[in-house]
Amino acid sequence: MSATATKIRPASDRLSSAKLAMEVEALQSHFSLLFFSFSISLVVVAVLVELLRTRPWWCNCAVCKAYVTSSWSAEFDNLCDWYAHLLRESPTRTITVHVLGCTVTANPDNVEHMLKTRFDNYPKGKPFASILGDLLGRGIFNVDGEHWRFQRKMASAELGSAAVRVFSSQIVAEEVGFRLLPLLDMACKNDAVLDLQDVFRRLAFDSICKISFGLDPGCLQLSLPMSEFAAAFDKATRLLAGRATHTIPAIWKVKRLFNWGSEGQIREAMELVDLLAKEVIHQRRKHGFASDQDLLSRFMRCIDNDRYLRDIVISFVLAGRDTVASALTSFFMLLSRYPAVCSAIRDEVEDIVGNAPALASYDQLSELHYLHAALYESMRLYPPVQFDSKFCLDDDVLPDGTFVRKGTRMTYHAYAMGRMEELWGSDYAEFRPERWLRHGQFVPESPFKYPVFQGGFRVCLGKEMALMEMKSVVASVIRDFDVDVLGGNRPPKFAPGLTATLSGGLAVKARRRTGSAAPHGTS
Repeated sequence: MSATATKIRPASDRLSSAKLAMEVEALQSHFSLLFFSFSISLVVVAVLVELLRTRPWWCNCAVCKAYVTSSWSAEFDNLCDWYAHLLRESPTRTITVHVLGCTVTANPDNVEHMLKTRFDNYPKGKPFASILGDLLGRGIFNVDGEHWRFQRKMASAELGSAAVRVFSSQIVAEEVGFRLLPLLDMACKNDAVLDLQDVFRRLAFDSICKISFGLDPGCLQLSLPMSEFAAAFDKATRLLAGRATHTIPAIWKVKRLFNWGSEGQIREAMELVDLLAKEVIHQRRKHGFASDQDLLSRFMRCIDNDRYLRDIVISFVLAGRDTVASALTSFFMLLSRYPAVCSAIRDEVEDIVGNAPALASYDQLSELHYLHAALYESMRLYPPVQFDSKFCLDDDVLPDGTFVRKGTRMTYHAYAMGRMEELWGSDYAEFRPERWLRHGQFVPESPFKYPVFQGGFRVCLGKEMALMEMKSVVASVIRDFDVDVLGGNRPPKFAPGLTATLSGGLAVKARRRTGSAAPHGTS
């Protein structure tokens, strides 16, 4: 009897163990569910607290209601056009969108107040830094205080040096002469339609990566390959811009916490951007950087932190790629509507450059005053960055009498400012480069009336480099080609993003001008 019991007991023990394991597993499952429910409850409470604390989401004023319901789109093709309309209607040229906690202005006195007079009271701010933090990290466009001052001083010294100016102009000349012009020539021979916006984005990306990293993505080769880096960069910037449109920031923060939807896509894109940037920095350290001229090599001589280097250089790529491509796209769109302006630019280029087969030199580009004026005029109407925001640190009163509460997002709207009759006259809607010329010489306006390159202490350090690149492209292209925009009289529609991007691109056909020589760099 005892022998039989001895044999049965192990099986009984096994059953008991299995039962116990099942009970433990069930308990763990219940605990996990309880923990998940508790976490979700905390998130919901946090969202509600944030909503009640920071956003008067119940505001039913006409502006807020139109923004939340998108009813403005029944009358306007673009959000920026609706804002321009509201700001023209406002006696102070300032409005408030309560659901965004945002005050928007097109008043030059207010812009000067923000960017210069009370600069310290209007930093980029932590809310803005959190929106673009995944991409820009501690880069110059996303920080304040000591980090900003350090990078500003370093970038000013590098971008202002003759060596960098010569290096960057050589890079642009090569990209234009050996890639852009041959591409246009091939399109002429094949009677092909090109998306000029895509072409300029590729050109600008190749150029800024060579200048910043010493890396050639080759996006503008004749086969028009798509760089993984460029694709990930595009996706990240487009989706990050969407964060700023949320009336309740806690929503995208919760989505990021759980890696949901667009936030999951941002994470995937950023993993690739980070991986490629890390590899570029690693290779530069491995092979040495003392003799290289790109910005990364120059910054590496005084910075050891690779993450910090990545943030700085990614900021330059963002600024040098999207803004230049946007400005050039809008410029050629306007040229197609104003052939007299194109003829005037062409005459000036021929007077300065002559019939030389080589592209215009850096010194010759500086003599193209009418072209310079035309670029400024184009960016007045279609600024690459349509608006820019800061955050108010302490309660303030703007020069126009508007009270700004602490924590308010303060935005100046460059797109709307280019459409103000009191600033530009009754012909403000016209593309007229002559408004920038005095006795044939380009004369700039106040940066607070024309904040396309910002103004005050944060004025754009890369302005001269960007203008050099745009002049090189325009002077080279229009000397040898006529560029016809297909459906060019349609009003532009912009896609969401950090910079002004035409939805659907800019379809063009290029025609070689009679008697023009083969493009530089081709046979």
